[in-house]
Amino acid sequence: MGAPPPAEALKALEDRFGPLSHQLLSDRRGSRAWKIESRTGAMVLKANDPESGRTGDKARELEQENRCLLRLGEAGAIEPSYRIDAGRWGNGGWLAVRWIDGAPLWRALSVARGPEGDRPSVRPWLLGLARAWAQRLARLHTAGWVHADVQPTNTLVTSAGTAEIIDYALACGPDASNRLPYRGALTHTTAPEIADAVLSTDDGTHIQAGPAADVWGLGASLFWCWTGHRPVPYEDDADRQDKLRAIADRRVLRLSAVRPWYFPEFERLITSCMNADPDARPTAVGLAEAC
Repeated sequence: MGAPPPAEALKALEDRFGPLSHQLLSDRRGSRAWKIESRTGAMVLKANDPESGRTGDKARELEQENRCLLRLGEAGAIEPSYRIDAGRWGNGGWLAVRWIDGAPLWRALSVARGPEGDRPSVRPWLLGLARAWAQRLARLHTAGWVHADVQPTNTLVTSAGTAEIIDYALACGPDASNRLPYRGALTHTTAPEIADAVLSTDDGTHIQAGPAADVWGLGASLFWCWTGHRPVPYEDDADRQDKLRAIADRRVLRLSAVRPWYFPEFERLITSCMNADPDARPTAVGLAEAC
């Protein structure tokens, strides 16, 4: 069964939705997540791990994500119904959001990752997925927000072939006050300009991510999950600083050298998203229109 959800969270949700069942989904890096099911639907409940040495940091991250979701909903960047509830408990905070039924990008693209993926049905599916993903980002960017953690595990592919974005804990909005400093997210999909900023500033400096960094993350995620290779090569056990330096230096693999099969339209899309010059990358709106 694993660790149970916070009693305070369960009570608040039961008061709204009636009897609940729960299943632990993850327990790592000071955070836990459960799938919560009621008679009316499912949700994800996230809370910090009280036994982790990072209890305070994770509780603050949850509070930040809750604030971001409220503001994103008000700005029309996401559906307000995505955020369900949030609160405090004895050892930190909790947040409940709507369950999205989909597969993480890596698993969803497994069908396209080998030579057998080169089939008529896969090509339009890949382009449609990229278009839907870009449309989600365009909605954020138009409202003045950046997701700032665009990566395979934060993108779910539904059975209808559309893309849904989750996890807004690091989102950067118009107002950078009252937040934890943004210092990049998953290293493998970090844009070069963000890597360079992290390397050239101290840990307490907030880096305001821009829309172009989200577009890089989209391209880097598609590169990685389609080819099976991270866009920038480095050893798994390399220090994060060394990995960021490789990214900042634009040591990107040639897509033509690692692609599983020839798909020029998709390759041009990925390559344009990963242009070394942030100003030369397509906007999310332009990308959605081009797919």
